[in-house]
Amino acid sequence: MAAEFLAKTEGYRTMRLWTALAIGVSFSIAGCSSGPALQTTQYLTVSDTGTLPPPTIADLTAPAQAQLIGPLDRLSIEVYGIDELGRTVQTDNVGNVTLPLAGEIPAAGLTPQQLAHQIEQRLSGRYVRNPQVTVNIEESANRFVTIDGEVRRPGVVPLGGRMSLSQLVARAQGTTEFARLSHVVLFRTVEGQRMAALYDLRAIRAGLYPDPEIYSQDTVLVGESQARRIFRDILQGSTLLTTPIIALVQR
Repeated sequence: MAAEFLAKTEGYRTMRLWTALAIGVSFSIAGCSSGPALQTTQYLTVSDTGTLPPPTIADLTAPAQAQLIGPLDRLSIEVYGIDELGRTVQTDNVGNVTLPLAGEIPAAGLTPQQLAHQIEQRLSGRYVRNPQVTVNIEESANRFVTIDGEVRRPGVVPLGGRMSLSQLVARAQGTTEFARLSHVVLFRTVEGQRMAALYDLRAIRAGLYPDPEIYSQDTVLVGESQARRIFRDILQGSTLLTTPIIALVQR
């Protein structure tokens, strides 16, 4: 019985080894110079870095757009010269904030400066003469990523901490039976430029290259027709990747 068990175990290990070798050879063939060339098209410019760079501070803070208060954001409110009215509060589920003397104020969609002005108007006259209010967003609950395509639960996923591509797919309850794991496209804006990266979940799971980190406002399309069309021309039929393909999306 022991000999039979060892034989079966050894056979299983051999089968796994040959499977791993077959996958490795397939990926090597796809990535070698004699295979299909990756070419820039009128829609995409192929990058030679092999790594999708993280967004800059300017990309995440979006200086061209005002920072808006949203539901469940944590705010720091200070009233100059009146420490008793200063406090840290959290907006409710619909974005309202309640303060002493000022009462309940709809804050969702306002900038911190606009909310400060609202508070000043509420306090002015009856309670405080010429109030000077400062509002800062200490923690935003509006950090999110979007995942769509052939996953079981597409939609918007809150980004509370660091998250990888595989973890994001897991948060979406995994892929459907129709998902093409070799076509996972991640969109990101870097220095104002829209970029796209093509990943192969099989290669990531096999440890052929690192699991990329996901950042706020990223969008991921998993294994569906739109994702395939984006990189169809530059791939020229290649479906196995030894490294991600990074490209600029032409405007």
